[in-house]
Amino acid sequence: MLDVAALHEAPWPDHDWENLAIRAAEAAVRQTPYLEWIDHDAVIEIAVRLTSDAEVHLLNKQYRDKDKPTNVLSFPMVQPDLLETVTQNSDDGEVLLGDIVLAHGVCAAEALERQVSIEDHATHLIVHGVLHLLGYDHQGDTDAEAMEEMERAALASLGLHDPYSIRED
Repeated sequence: MLDVAALHEAPWPDHDWENLAIRAAEAAVRQTPYLEWIDHDAVIEIAVRLTSDAEVHLLNKQYRDKDKPTNVLSFPMVQPDLLETVTQNSDDGEVLLGDIVLAHGVCAAEALERQVSIEDHATHLIVHGVLHLLGYDHQGDTDAEAMEEMERAALASLGLHDPYSIRED
């Protein structure tokens, strides 16, 4: 089963972020070959941290050598080639899939620009982050299109907007 923990801190507003993160993670996993994890005996753990731009800036610089905040960072704990057998390779029945970190200021500005709520945009970013934890990427056009389709489907299953309906070129 998926075990999603969400920790929010100022300046994120009060909200049921835990439930939002669980729904987003499950919607993302349902778009992948790993949907059996949702009801599996093994516990697949994902941690979501909603924090400040300053903290995400520091993490982005430290781990990606990019000296600026970004909307979402994903830190996978399982190598992509081991994902298919992850439920079989746990001594205690628990697997830490990884961490997702969202920056409030960047997320809030993007939500305003897209004319969606911060909660809806955070849902999209968590879906995006979970897909990264599952080995998906958007480096090439083909990979980006496939990942965007999974995001669209996950968000549609939650009754949310298509985040890629308007393109900026």
